[in-house]
Amino acid sequence: MSTSSLTEGILSSGRRPDDDASIGGLTLIARISSGTSQSTMSPTGSTGCASVVYHIIDVILVELVLLNVVPMRLPPMMVFDLALYGAGVCTEAVIKLPGNVTIPAVIVFGDSIVDAGNNNNLKTPAKCNFPPYGRDFMGGVSTGRFSNGKVPSDLIVEELGIKELLPAYLQPNLQPEDLLTGVTFASGGCGYDPLTTELALQLFKEYTEKVKQIVGEEGQNRIVKTAFVLVVAGSNDIDNTYFASRVRKLQYDISAYTDLIVGLASTFFKELYGLGVRRMGVFSAPPLGCLPSSRTLGGGKTRDCANDYNEAAQMFNTKLSAELESLNIQFPDARLLLIDIYNPLLYLIQNPIKYGFEVVNKGCCGTGYLEASIFCNQFSPNTCTNVSGYIFWDGYHPTERTYKILVSSLINKIANGFVCAGSAC
Repeated sequence: MSTSSLTEGILSSGRRPDDDASIGGLTLIARISSGTSQSTMSPTGSTGCASVVYHIIDVILVELVLLNVVPMRLPPMMVFDLALYGAGVCTEAVIKLPGNVTIPAVIVFGDSIVDAGNNNNLKTPAKCNFPPYGRDFMGGVSTGRFSNGKVPSDLIVEELGIKELLPAYLQPNLQPEDLLTGVTFASGGCGYDPLTTELALQLFKEYTEKVKQIVGEEGQNRIVKTAFVLVVAGSNDIDNTYFASRVRKLQYDISAYTDLIVGLASTFFKELYGLGVRRMGVFSAPPLGCLPSSRTLGGGKTRDCANDYNEAAQMFNTKLSAELESLNIQFPDARLLLIDIYNPLLYLIQNPIKYGFEVVNKGCCGTGYLEASIFCNQFSPNTCTNVSGYIFWDGYHPTERTYKILVSSLINKIANGFVCAGSAC
């Protein structure tokens, strides 16, 4: 009997209902190694690489059989280690992590910048699972990502060599192996301020329980502790809750409001720490005044960058940076890293020709002045045909090309941020 047929026989035999905690022994491993995880949606396939991984697992199974070990219910930590190996071996990292740093999973909280489709399944007007969103995504599918293609969370996991896409936690066809290497809980419209829409901490607690069922408590703790947890929030608080709706502007001046949301952000980070998270990357606010919608609402007749929006973002970023430094002292076994997105994006906007961009003050979709979400749709007139010349896809969100430039410039800083004297912090 060949090792392949032996593996198939073992994996397909006798799964019992109570085997769910280990996903029927190595059924989980087989699905990863054969590349059948639906959420990865690989456009190129990985047949050659997957066959090598499958052969390795074949050998392991043969050894177990020869030792009279029945592999119907492997120890959870063995399932965990093999699953992470099988999930990552077919994705080549663009960067090499320094020291002995490993990032087995990426877990994301935040707003529409990193929403991969969670809002598709929520009662909210902030949706984009329809054309022209996703027109440059794999197969032109509108997945619920607020862009023409991939979003930063996808590009980060790809560059780290974890997987090709970071799926939404609420994605209906989410597979168990997707949980082990990370998901995004981000939801368009979210922020730190509860009047904006709170971040999905309860879903994260649900996620950790699901992971525990797959790899046991030790494996779950290990994933949460070593995962790169990314938080992208604050923009909706300042742009929408404070300036656009004026809800908070009636209660606070901008200095007091930024104090409020930094305090709320700090509480959120502490809650994540309490749940076992030890590596957090926190995005700064971008130059909000230079978003097409902000130019329209606050930039005057010439639609210049709205200075008050940008000043608010800078004030928030300064206070956020100080708070993260304080938390790093308070929690010496954790690493909270500020990821500056304000200056890199502003530099692109101020130097578009250097990067081959032609249009900086409006989005590609519709008129490009305000449209986003449901107002950017297949009936929107004048949507551009040459999206590569635009920094922004709609009135609020950048294009995939913009994201790629920003992520490639930040990824090494992110990785190095978790290194202290050549070892993992």
